[in-house]
Amino acid sequence: MSIISAKNLSKTFQVKTKEQGLKGSLKAMVSPQYKEIQAVKNISLEVARGEVLAFIGPNGAGKSTTIKMLTGILHPTAGEINVLGLNPTTDRRKLSYKIGTVFGQKSQLWFHLPPLDSFNLLGRIYEMEEEEIKKRISYLTELFEIEDLLETPVRKLSLGQRIRCEIAASLLHKPEIIFLDEPTIGLDVVVKQKIRDLIKTLSQESQTTIFLTSHDAGDIEQLCRRAIIINHGQIVLNESVKNLKYNYMNQKVIDIKYAESVTIDHPELKVLKSKGYAVKIEIDSSKCDIDNTISDLMKLGKVVDITISDPPLEEIISGIYQEKDIGGGYLEKA
Repeated sequence: MSIISAKNLSKTFQVKTKEQGLKGSLKAMVSPQYKEIQAVKNISLEVARGEVLAFIGPNGAGKSTTIKMLTGILHPTAGEINVLGLNPTTDRRKLSYKIGTVFGQKSQLWFHLPPLDSFNLLGRIYEMEEEEIKKRISYLTELFEIEDLLETPVRKLSLGQRIRCEIAASLLHKPEIIFLDEPTIGLDVVVKQKIRDLIKTLSQESQTTIFLTSHDAGDIEQLCRRAIIINHGQIVLNESVKNLKYNYMNQKVIDIKYAESVTIDHPELKVLKSKGYAVKIEIDSSKCDIDNTISDLMKLGKVVDITISDPPLEEIISGIYQEKDIGGGYLEKA
């Protein structure tokens, strides 16, 4: 059952235009001119309870505008929204008790106060009983391993420590949906993995629906089963992450190591690197049969080791963003 539903959703902004020169400035002051910019164009989407969804796209694609409409911050120009049976436009206050948000570059914690003070204040804002607040803080403190951070002013926490506290704060009132906007931005690889593990645990233990935006392909690949890609205000792809990797990129990379030196001369193979007895080759599986290619390579000499890998997910997503030819086939859905 869908707990987030949007149908034919659109948002148009009026932006004041500027003319060059003194006359243009005076004219703009007396009689300002406006132009319309359509940030979101007639999109529809469904999100099931407990799903971890990646909502991704380049900067300016319409991601933040869509999230703000789903949470009631912005009102849509056209279309219908239903989140947990509520209309965010008319029921924003009710909805706020059922959802949580984390913005990687914006804090909901008070900068000069320790996280514990913010937790207690947020609990009262959400009209929670004092005993319930204590129990919830205790649970989240253990889950996120932040006991030694509770009494430290937020300004003295590292970015990774702050993000852990931010997510804990957003979960204090037991939201059914949490919107995560770039939760791992600026973090080192160790802390990123820690945050990802916490999100996985959250999803598995409480069936919290997670609506994730991220420019980090690692977040998408490790956390999400489905991705919605938006560009120029329109959904260009709504697909499983697995299919993103395997259906939209036909290039494969073969790393092969021989026992002796060999010469590879094949019109359909692109040698990316050759060092000693090791060779890295790229093939287009839409033009070459992989079984036959491997067979031909193994006939060239004794093979010590061989691996076949897909290109990084970043390359696939980048290709979709640019709406260019991907693996020999134009993305018709765009």
